[in-house]
Amino acid sequence: MPRPIQSIQRAAQVMHLLSGRARRLSLVELSAQMGLPKGTVFGILRTLQQVGFVEKDPDSAKYQLGAALLHLGSTYLDGNELRSRALNWADSLAARSNETVRIGTLHDGRVLVVHHVFRPDDSYQVLQVGSLLPLHATALGKALLAASPYVLSELDGEELTRFTARTITDVKQLTVALKEVKRRGWAADIGELVDGEGSVAAPITDRSERTVGSIAISGPIERLCESELPRSDLVAYVRESARAISRDLGAIPW
Repeated sequence: MPRPIQSIQRAAQVMHLLSGRARRLSLVELSAQMGLPKGTVFGILRTLQQVGFVEKDPDSAKYQLGAALLHLGSTYLDGNELRSRALNWADSLAARSNETVRIGTLHDGRVLVVHHVFRPDDSYQVLQVGSLLPLHATALGKALLAASPYVLSELDGEELTRFTARTITDVKQLTVALKEVKRRGWAADIGELVDGEGSVAAPITDRSERTVGSIAISGPIERLCESELPRSDLVAYVRESARAISRDLGAIPW
């Protein structure tokens, strides 16, 4: 049996470390965690940078995963169990709600859109599969954050980007909002990412009861809301779809 190629093993180790909870690590930190000289680790990082698998943040001088991995991941998305299990349910949700449907997962501190169903009308729409959305300003993101306290802890001390006057930019205020999201089982953003637009989302769990994604509808606030609150029928549709996908992923029915 051929021996494994050491350089590839080490490159994979770097990417695993950068995909962990810290997500950004310095050369010194990587060297210490890998137990290798800084010169050796720097050579690996430089090679990964050249092919776009790793990027260096100019402000902190720390390394993070690069955008090229996202493009490679598009082939994975086609076979991703979450997406494949959700296809029919997402189509059904779009038909019932008459709104856009998106499914997202956590990726590098943001929401990666893995599936997108157009609103069932003739209006101009742009496919968003592969897009990265902010966690704190979207219903998709809040549904994921409510089940991922370690990700929320990484935001503590950071300045959250303001997109509209309604965007929550204070981590303590966001923490309180996420407790309510977890209690009721769904999340919403009402004009927090884009003025005049809103969304409603619910978490998707797998057989290990781990939140692996979220599903959301989005559209103009005047269609989604009544008295500034999401319509109860639309919330029910989203939650039912999330439950159905979760059951297909092996979660215990509830």
